Parts: sequence; structure tokens; C-alpha cells
Amino acid sequence: MAKFIYLYRGPATPMEDITPEVGEQLQKAWTDWGNKVGASLVDFGSPFGSRAAVADDGSEVAPSEQNGYTIVEAADLAAARGLVEGHPFLTEGKGRFAIDIYELVPM
Repeated sequence: MAKFIYLYRGPATPMEDITPEVGEQLQKAWTDWGNKVGASLVDFGSPFGSRAAVADDGSEVAPSEQNGYTIVEAADLAAARGLVEGHPFLTEGKGRFAIDIYELVPM
């Protein structure tokens, strides 16, 4: 089995803008997805907070819209991709949100 990282990409809603009711709904959706994935879930991860980006010339550039991560274990990339079915991050349906999936290759 290999490990894969999911990087969540899209416009993040600031945590302070999420009402307690919406927060409960989001927590339930994520918990339900985690339960569905089961033992494949290695690290639920967390959202990203403050951000900055530095270019190779030392200048500051705009950071990407990455806003969190999760680590899963799967047989291959296709299986890791299959685990995002029904993922709460992909429910909007407008194409603004994506999950980038990368295999974590041992050094």
C-alpha cells in the first residue's frame, strides 16, 4: 500500500465566517466521509491558516489556493482517487474546488 496526500484547492471561507450551525454540518459531512474511508485514512489533516509564498529569486508571490490536506493509504493512484467519491470538499458542483492527489514517495 502507498500513501497519498490530498491537497484541497479552492477559495477558502475564513473560519470566523462559519456559523456554529454550518460548522456542525461541515463536521458531520467530514466525519461521515472519514468513516466511509475507514482504515485507509492515515491522517485526517487540517485546514491551512495564514499563508505566504516566496519565489526562487526571493520575491514574495501570491500563494496558491491550497487550503488543507489529508493523507490516505491506497493500493495505487486509481484507488486513492476512488476514495474522494462523496468527499464533502467536492459538493459545490461549480468547478471552483478540487482535490489534488499526490503519491508520497519514500526517500
